[in-house]
Amino acid sequence: MRDIRRKLNVKKQKRFKGSLGIVLTLIFLYMPLVVMAIFSFNDSKSLSSWSGFSIRWYQELFNNQQMIDAIIVSVSIAILSTAISTVLGTITAIGISKSRPVLRKLILQINNLPIMNPDIVIGISLMLLFSFIKIEKGYLTLLLAHITFCTPFVITNVLPKVRQLDVNLADAAMDLGATPFQALTKVILPQIKPGIISGALLAFTMSFDDFIISYFVSGNGIENISIVIYNMSKRTNPSIYALATIILVVVLLFVCIGTIVPKFCPKFTKKIVNSKVVKVALAVCMIIAIGWSISTGTSKRTLRVYNWGEYIDKTVLDEFEEEYDCQIIYETFDSNEIMYTKYMSGNSYDIMVPSEYMIERLIKEDQLQKIDKDLIPNISNINEGVLGQSFDPNNDYWVPYFCGNVGILYDKTIVDAKDLEEGWDILRNTKYKGQIYMYDSERDSFMVALKALGYSMNTQNDAEIEEAYQWLLELNNTMDPAYVTDEVIDNMMNGTKDIAVVYSGDATVILDENPDMAFTMPKEGTNLWCDAMCIPANAENPLLAHEFINYMLSYDAAYDNTVTVGYASTNDEVLRTVAENEYEGNAAYLPRENYEKDEVFEDNEVMRQKLSQLWLKVKAQ
Repeated sequence: MRDIRRKLNVKKQKRFKGSLGIVLTLIFLYMPLVVMAIFSFNDSKSLSSWSGFSIRWYQELFNNQQMIDAIIVSVSIAILSTAISTVLGTITAIGISKSRPVLRKLILQINNLPIMNPDIVIGISLMLLFSFIKIEKGYLTLLLAHITFCTPFVITNVLPKVRQLDVNLADAAMDLGATPFQALTKVILPQIKPGIISGALLAFTMSFDDFIISYFVSGNGIENISIVIYNMSKRTNPSIYALATIILVVVLLFVCIGTIVPKFCPKFTKKIVNSKVVKVALAVCMIIAIGWSISTGTSKRTLRVYNWGEYIDKTVLDEFEEEYDCQIIYETFDSNEIMYTKYMSGNSYDIMVPSEYMIERLIKEDQLQKIDKDLIPNISNINEGVLGQSFDPNNDYWVPYFCGNVGILYDKTIVDAKDLEEGWDILRNTKYKGQIYMYDSERDSFMVALKALGYSMNTQNDAEIEEAYQWLLELNNTMDPAYVTDEVIDNMMNGTKDIAVVYSGDATVILDENPDMAFTMPKEGTNLWCDAMCIPANAENPLLAHEFINYMLSYDAAYDNTVTVGYASTNDEVLRTVAENEYEGNAAYLPRENYEKDEVFEDNEVMRQKLSQLWLKVKAQ
């Protein structure tokens, strides 16, 4: 009896441990989703502090026309690509099964390449292909790309079911009088239906969820949900949480229906699946998707604008469209390098907003048109302090958009004011170990190190660069810093760490939300940067581009822009007005001017690559 009891206890313990493991795994997987859903109803932007129940972010979501358009694009692309790739994949799978062994193995290896290749490789290759055959980026290229990467997954799902069929099944059907088409539709397809359905579901999921490939092949204002969310995530925007919660609820609803209903009502489920209503509904969805794809054009004058994500007040765009009776196709990028890659691959834009070092590069490569200042009378509104940079002293090719510095954001309730006298070296003060945010950027990080050592951030001296590398290496090994990008905004709003290296515009927003934070620019100097509006060499509507630049320099447009974004306006009157009102007392809003140790980045591709390699070594330690 004792042995039996002991064995039972052992079994109970094993069951308990197994159950506990399952529960902990489910908590680990689903807790972030639960937290996100809860905070989608938070009255504030924070993801860590609850300010009260509100549905404001859901209201804002449904009032966001860009998001609604992105949802329509995502759903229509997913429906069309699923339908087409399912047909292609099914036919191909049947054909592969009838092929010779050598040919079959070769085709399967080719089919596996898109599955095994990194998405970014597929995205860039398709982007170059579309540019080579001169297909304009837009809805069609996005659809073709999704069909391309969905079809291999359909083949992979359908082929095992085809192999399970009797090889003589089709022949037997035709011997009994069936045509080849009837043998396919009446005999073969019903037998492999489970594989077709699973392949279609996977294709729909892959299409709806895709970001990287879509990012490189989309254009002309066509964006799916993933692209829009990515651009919105650069600044804290709880509308993202609201959208994600809605998608989560819809997915869970379909999963529950697909799981529960067939189990308890199998006859009803079979009747529904085979009913004409479902087939008609699917056909209607196809027609709507095709209709959307056809209706994406416009007869109005079109202005293509390529700007940083979350870097404009969208109402300004609406007002410009209304005043000038045109349509703005607005696209965004997250780095100067991505902007350069997409532009050089053949994408056409009328306005681009690169940073100063990238402007210098584009000027050298004859990729920009000269600005006709006679068409931009509002250029007289610009603060003279941001004009006349060394790479283009007469401002022939660029008009300042926003400007700012890089500095140190700190929690003034924790950080000792005396420690700030150390300048950039405060980042290596062991008192704040584990409480440091650094930008995950070779340019900004090496700028910090070089300035801390008293060198120019544009140095080409190998000894100075090596010394900066050792400075960053020591910081990495002794301070345990966290390397971040845009997530630093929300984290510092919530006081997650004590010190962070941030751009002045981001610091402006953080200081406005968290009164415990303060901002300083070290005495050793820092990066003084300026993003500017430029007209590319391939611009199709340069006259409208000049009108847009002039409009953005007007008082009203510049005012709305700077209040929304938080970066310093280049309109001198707006800059002074906002500094004395909306951002009064905000130390981050006004850039530091005429400080001899502050510098502007210069274009040097060789040095950029060298710093990039060293930066990877720093983070690898």
